[in-house]
Amino acid sequence: QVQLVESGGALVQTGASLRLSCAASGRTLDFWHMGWFRQAPGKEREFVATITWNGVRTDYADSVKGRFTISRDSAQNTLYLQMDSLKPEDTAVYYCAAHPASGWAAPQTFSEYEYRGQGTQVTVSS
Repeated sequence: QVQLVESGGALVQTGASLRLSCAASGRTLDFWHMGWFRQAPGKEREFVATITWNGVRTDYADSVKGRFTISRDSAQNTLYLQMDSLKPEDTAVYYCAAHPASGWAAPQTFSEYEYRGQGTQVTVSS
């Protein structure tokens, strides 16, 4: 069993930066694709960024491309999301998730992921 715990969410102003962390426990995630997703009030959960098990490939939603960076630290068994130039429309609960490594890219649908965190709130004020 894997537990994923997100942290780093906060209330910030437009243009600020935040780094979210997702700490995994229970097993190593060396051979798992990882992803970040978010859900804003009244909206469906959406894909933000994914990274393959070996870190070779990363994918981003168009809305965050060039502002967000996904990374992973195998030694720490932790996933990160560096968020720069934050906008009010980035306000959401952010979730991390883990999927067994297969194929050349990580899935971009939250429901496909085997393990999912409980989320951390990010609020960007204008």
